[in-house]
Amino acid sequence: MIRAKTVRVISEDGNQMGIMTTSEALKIAYTSGMDLVELSPDADPPVCKVINYGKFKYELNKKSKESKKHQKLVVLKEIKINPKIGDNDLAIKINHIHKFIESCYKVKVTVNFKGRQLAHTEFGKNIMERIIIDLKDIAHVETPPRLDGPNMIMMLIPINITAKDKVS
Repeated sequence: MIRAKTVRVISEDGNQMGIMTTSEALKIAYTSGMDLVELSPDADPPVCKVINYGKFKYELNKKSKESKKHQKLVVLKEIKINPKIGDNDLAIKINHIHKFIESCYKVKVTVNFKGRQLAHTEFGKNIMERIIIDLKDIAHVETPPRLDGPNMIMMLIPINITAKDKVS
């Protein structure tokens, strides 16, 4: 699978064996009962190592699982609101958003306009502003309210999540 004519070969213990043709490197690998694995194909000449390929794949999988273990996953929740929502219903929706934010979820708030309601987007803007004001102590706005087709969308994230923990 190695297409380069010459490669820089590294032995199993990490010592450089020098630059040689691919066929010579393959012979060395097969005589030692190992495989020739291309580590950096972009280098000039490409760097190859004489190792056991099965062990190499196992180590790569182990490293990727270890890196995934340290990631903090932020789940996205969505709340949909009608622009003609009543005060009590809006209070209930804000309460739901409050619970999601306390559980460290990222919340997408969507106000869906239908038909002639698009002529009065200020109702949606007022709802979004009320949500921002009610939740200012526990959440901050990641994406400010913006009109996206017939929807007005806003993203809220918990204040206690730092920039390095954010994962989309």
